[in-house]
Amino acid sequence: MENEFTQDVTTEPVTLPENTVIQAKKHFSKLGLMYIIGTIIVLGLQYVSSAIAGAINPELLSSTSYALLITMLPMYAISMPVMGFLISRVPAKQIVKKKMSVGQWLIAFLICYGGMYVSNLIGLFLTQTIGLIKGSPVTNGILEIATSSNIWVNFLIMVICAPIAEELLFRKLLIDRTVQYGEAVAVLFSGLMFGLFHGNLNQFVYAFTLGICFGFIYVKTGNVRYSIYLHMVINFMGSVLGMLVLKFVGDEFINALSDPAALMPYMMEHMGTVMLYFVYAFFLIALAITGIVLFIVNAKKVHFLSGEVTIPKGKHFSTTILNVGMGLYFIFWIIMIIVQLFS
Repeated sequence: MENEFTQDVTTEPVTLPENTVIQAKKHFSKLGLMYIIGTIIVLGLQYVSSAIAGAINPELLSSTSYALLITMLPMYAISMPVMGFLISRVPAKQIVKKKMSVGQWLIAFLICYGGMYVSNLIGLFLTQTIGLIKGSPVTNGILEIATSSNIWVNFLIMVICAPIAEELLFRKLLIDRTVQYGEAVAVLFSGLMFGLFHGNLNQFVYAFTLGICFGFIYVKTGNVRYSIYLHMVINFMGSVLGMLVLKFVGDEFINALSDPAALMPYMMEHMGTVMLYFVYAFFLIALAITGIVLFIVNAKKVHFLSGEVTIPKGKHFSTTILNVGMGLYFIFWIIMIIVQLFS
């Protein structure tokens, strides 16, 4: 992977003079403004869609599946394309496209899955710790939605719509507009802004990790379809395959897992169901361990190329984040995450 994906597509790095640093700051500010305006449009349309549906038939919103379709389909069909149009007004740099073999893609998938698995555990630990501190559990909205909605709705929203829209917005459009300042800057912003956009701490942790992984794939290939496919498969495993397994084993088994006294009698009566669950669980653990090992083995091959321009040492944070646009985006989503934690 190293030889094929590490060809430098930029010119010789140039350290920015002070006036050019100001231009870079304006560039990031404009980019951030497009994302915060797009965010407001996304959330606004979701609110309007819910309000209209509630006015027509309040019972529609009592169904998780209908509520998901009512709030998400307009977002993916209208507000996210508008958001993409706004972002496209910011100057971009074309990344040279390179091919990725099936074997390389499979290795990337395993590494992405391993990273997501570990970071999800970290996110769960953090939210549970905060729940203990505040005296009440932190709700996991996405888990509640995925487990209570129709499996085909999950497939449409989480496996088809979300990966396509999110990869275009947070990989192609975002990285194309930040890679001129270096691949590391582009990938980091891809992960941070993608993670924050999910609006809760648990999802932020693993979405940030996946955003870094997907961003690295995109910046090295220039082809967003590879990260779209990765995103689709990972979402399928969590929101469709995982939900099918949980629905098959049923609530009785899930409740028995937390009650040692009830677990053994249940296992004796439903051995087939228990075997299926543990085979699936061990399969996921095996995938995660394989991905972690592959990352360790290939870690030395991971490196980021500099861009056409280099922000002076010590001025990265002030240039890229301490500006109006990015500041508003980061502050808005950090507040949303804090509110979700303590609501």
